[in-house]
Amino acid sequence: MTNTVIPPAGGAKSEADLDPFLDPWAEIERLRRKKNAVILAHYYQDGEIQDLADFVGDSLDLSRRAAATDAEVIVFCGVRFMAEVAKIVSPQKTVLLPDAEAGCSLEEACQPDAFRRFRDAHPGHLALTYINCSAQVKAYSDIIVTSSNVEDIISQLPADQPILFAPDRHLGGYLARKTGREMTLWPGTCIVHDQFSERQLVKLKVEHPDALVSAHPECHDGILRHADHVGSTRSILDFVVNDPSRKFIIATEPHIIHQMKKAAPGKTFIPAPGADGGCNCSNCPFMELNTIEKLYLAMVNMAPRVEIAEDLRLAALHPLQRMLEMSPPAGAVPAQAAE
Repeated sequence: MTNTVIPPAGGAKSEADLDPFLDPWAEIERLRRKKNAVILAHYYQDGEIQDLADFVGDSLDLSRRAAATDAEVIVFCGVRFMAEVAKIVSPQKTVLLPDAEAGCSLEEACQPDAFRRFRDAHPGHLALTYINCSAQVKAYSDIIVTSSNVEDIISQLPADQPILFAPDRHLGGYLARKTGREMTLWPGTCIVHDQFSERQLVKLKVEHPDALVSAHPECHDGILRHADHVGSTRSILDFVVNDPSRKFIIATEPHIIHQMKKAAPGKTFIPAPGADGGCNCSNCPFMELNTIEKLYLAMVNMAPRVEIAEDLRLAALHPLQRMLEMSPPAGAVPAQAAE
């Protein structure tokens, strides 16, 4: 896989160099103004990063923000494929990722050469590829989708069009059942959403019979069959805020609960359990690599920085443009509006 994230150069400032009395929040604000930077944060980031971001959203929300911003620097508090998307759609911008190792299990499960062979083995199929993949895999795809827009995009495809769906088999299986479309699925899964336990969820529902279950479609069938609502991170947030119920079990990465508590402070939100009922296995280990200190250092060092060869960028841009053209209108949540 081509390395698209350039680490800090030798001599760059590191966490070991930080003054223990440094106020990173104040320094980030100073650098944001000085460098004309915008900070984008995914719902799965730590709450303190969400609170200082200019915009908080899901992959589709933030892709649109990256394409539309007039900032000179985009600091993407998320994972590598998200920062790559920002660079693909805004090549003139400097795109920073606080931690160069912030990857994604779905991206790792779908390597470019293997995906190309998968495509070659299914001539005539349209490659509908989940955004959780590398720039190289995007370049081999026909249309990129997110969990927010994929059903709308599928509805626009000819009914007889064979579809390849990668890299999440749980999301693909859910879509095949819901839309009635036959899809050939790549066998990848998300390490976060695959960890939820049906047995423990049923026990939790017995303990909280008044709680509704809201789940991400990356979850396996054992979780989805108990869900009162299945949708993207943004859809889950909208559901729990707008539904009159007062208690919810949340079957997705639990950092989104930070936004839920801000938007609906009178409601109760319970993270869905893992296999032992009490682990933190639903916390994304890649998202958690980003910290306030690393965010500050990225703005100081202007690295880790995303750089993508122009031929690869153009090849990956086409399926992303098709996604944006085929998506229903939406927008990211301004961080200040979610307080």
